[in-house]
Amino acid sequence: MSTSGLQVSLRQRAPIPLAAELDCAPGELLALVGPSGSGKSTILRCIAGLHAAAEGAIHCNGEAWFDAAGRIDRPVQARRIGFVFQNYGLFPHLSALENVAAALGGLTFAERTARARELLARVHLDGLEQRKPAALSGGQQQRVAVARALARDPAVLLLDEPFSAVDQVTRRKLQQELARLRADLAIPMLLVTHDLDEARMLADRMVILHRGKTLQAGTPDEVMTRPASAAIARLVGLHNLFEGTLVEDGGALRLAWLGHRIEVARVDGRAGERMNWVIPSEGVLLHRQDRPSRGEAENPVSGFVQDCLRLGPFTQLRLVPEGCAEPIAFSVPTHVVARNGIAPGVRARVTLRAESIHLMPWEAPSCGD
Repeated sequence: MSTSGLQVSLRQRAPIPLAAELDCAPGELLALVGPSGSGKSTILRCIAGLHAAAEGAIHCNGEAWFDAAGRIDRPVQARRIGFVFQNYGLFPHLSALENVAAALGGLTFAERTARARELLARVHLDGLEQRKPAALSGGQQQRVAVARALARDPAVLLLDEPFSAVDQVTRRKLQQELARLRADLAIPMLLVTHDLDEARMLADRMVILHRGKTLQAGTPDEVMTRPASAAIARLVGLHNLFEGTLVEDGGALRLAWLGHRIEVARVDGRAGERMNWVIPSEGVLLHRQDRPSRGEAENPVSGFVQDCLRLGPFTQLRLVPEGCAEPIAFSVPTHVVARNGIAPGVRARVTLRAESIHLMPWEAPSCGD
């Protein structure tokens, strides 16, 4: 086991089932992603010492914070945790400066005040030190909460849905600030979020949790484009999830789907095996209506446009292939839609890039998915 960073292994049956394994290196931001009730916040509470799991262990930089078998459970104040809560958790009767200073121990009043001012300046709150939380915007309150979390010189920074209580514009600003701030932090950082875009934007790696169990860990791109199972593909909201069968075709394995023989760059299976497969939106390329290109020979699929949703410079399309009830979802520049006369009901053709197709063992959808 590595002696640096954070290592977590937790198991319990109730109140929220856990079978979680994760690690986070110094300077790394790890996103915990999953539906409500998947155990994300419970894991943070266990790391912080606010809840003890029935089994497992938590180590930080080689030091045991929790070990159920060894009956080790260090108190909250001994774990050097910086915790940013969803609802900020500020003292309403204290100013921003006093809220941050309250987290600083072992210093004189003058030293606490000076350090609190430094931390507030670090989160761009210069000049607002004397305002109480009620006189601050939601985004400003969240910055105070971050400054207070950093005041303890934490060994680990925990962020529990830190941006969910602010509007979308403020959320984007705070995300950008966190991205800049974390560049100077050489500690493990764990972010709980429901927002997959947020996880992809901010995290070095992400862990997918469902019903308290760790299903997959990897970089955001790995998880979002190469999920370990169809269940994970559904959890992360991948739309283009289909079923097919591997077949021999000219000495190579291809994917039989709707009468097509789909070329796949990486095949792990055998002929006759039923598979789930997924392709991200960026792996679907719309054919030009006016003239073909060489790339259109790769896995061409025809169908009818089900709908077009214009979102500024890009338009989301859903194409229903012939003989399939499930559409292929992808996006193209809006000017391409206009140039090619794409509209609901229009016949169109796409390429499914072999490099982008990801195969998974077949599994039947469960009622809980």
